[in-house]
Amino acid sequence: MSTAPSLFTPFPPFSPLPKTTSKFSTTFRLRLPSPITTLRHRKHSPFAAFSNLPGGGNNSGGGGGNNDNGKGKGGSGGGDENAGDENRKEAMIVLAEAGRSMETLPKDLAAAIQAGKVPGSVIDRFLGLEKSDLMRWLMQFDGFKERLLADDLFFAKVFIECGVGIFTKTAAEYERRRENFFKELEIVFADVVMAIIADFMLVYLPAPTVSLRPSLAASAGVISKFFHSCPDNAFQVALHGTSYSLLQRLGAVMRNGAKLFAVGTTSSLVGTAATNALINAKKAVDKSSVDEIENVPILSTSVAYGVYMAISSNLRYQVLAGVIEQRMLEPLLHQHKFLLSTICFAIRTGNTYLGSLLWVDYARLVGIQKPQEEENPVLVS
Repeated sequence: MSTAPSLFTPFPPFSPLPKTTSKFSTTFRLRLPSPITTLRHRKHSPFAAFSNLPGGGNNSGGGGGNNDNGKGKGGSGGGDENAGDENRKEAMIVLAEAGRSMETLPKDLAAAIQAGKVPGSVIDRFLGLEKSDLMRWLMQFDGFKERLLADDLFFAKVFIECGVGIFTKTAAEYERRRENFFKELEIVFADVVMAIIADFMLVYLPAPTVSLRPSLAASAGVISKFFHSCPDNAFQVALHGTSYSLLQRLGAVMRNGAKLFAVGTTSSLVGTAATNALINAKKAVDKSSVDEIENVPILSTSVAYGVYMAISSNLRYQVLAGVIEQRMLEPLLHQHKFLLSTICFAIRTGNTYLGSLLWVDYARLVGIQKPQEEENPVLVS
């Protein structure tokens, strides 16, 4: 009986090699390259602009059913958990490659990593932005941080929009006032400043974001929870493991529309009140101009402008930021930032001009401007 083992041991089929092979394969089954590959190549397709809106615009194919800032709803949460684990691994790999720890990150960003809400690409973008003193300072403000993490050219787009606004609105003021331009410089300045504030809000509010906001308290109302879970841009690409329903995307349009209505109404109130003050002062000095110059209706003009911004401007800038820039231009030109910025400049300039044309038609439709007053309209967004 003792000879049996010696007879069979020389034959390879019965040797202990399978155990050795098993250990060997286990050793090399580490999947570290997988998240890195996912991180580097997780780019959304420019042709997916509308195909996945109801399901959330999830370009990576992971996750789903996220209606509360990265927390899956009901039923099978396995997909959300897997996506969260993948995001967490990617983020930790990026931090390890950069020699950074969680303690060196902002608290809200570190919490988002722990919750698996942000993929490694977001952390990679944060580390790149942090190298700039200006961007590092801006990211101290939550609103700017969430927008810069979604689009590293966000600040450049603000600069473009406001720069175009200063030029076009000053030129339009000069065209309208001509020889009285320098005499009415204070009013011109007030008009331009209010227009620039409106331009800034038109870029800021509809911009795509990486939401780092904590969940609302359980005692919050249903409406508050719903709008809290909506994206900032109705068309923005959802992060890996996150998705938005069609109702949530419509909620983004409604929420931004309400904010832009307030901004437009307030800015118009200030502008028209200042204009009427100048008109009344001119009438007091020059009695012959009493019948020639009419006061601008403050309330109706302000409300009309607020409605215009809430509908026309809101929809145009939502599409511009979420579809044209993030879904179409960014995937094609993400390696060519200068060319991307140049095209964004051209598109945003055209959008401002289109806004001025639509405002003329709208003002004529609602009756707040007479035809002779529309020959040289002030450009609006």
